[in-house]
Amino acid sequence: GQAFPSVRTLAAELKIHPNTAHKVMQHLQQEGWLEVLPGIGTVVAERPEARAGDRKRLLQHEVEQLVVEAIRVGLDLGELQEAVEGQWRKLQRAVEVTRR
Repeated sequence: GQAFPSVRTLAAELKIHPNTAHKVMQHLQQEGWLEVLPGIGTVVAERPEARAGDRKRLLQHEVEQLVVEAIRVGLDLGELQEAVEGQWRKLQRAVEVTRR
């Protein structure tokens, strides 16, 4: 993974106490976002591909908000699906253009 700054560097850059920076880095390690590699230092962890169920759970709140807003403005399910599919296609084309 990509190199992550030391506790002292992080504290200086963020203008926070080194103990706070240390606690943050420990939390990021426990959550699997950072790895400490002997002789190399702290690096950003390579994240495994999320399972389909995990990916769906990550968006659950946003989807709920979208549905609530669609109902509020009077869209039916078909209109909402059409809007989502249109936006999906638009963004897919944009991604394809940037990959070229």
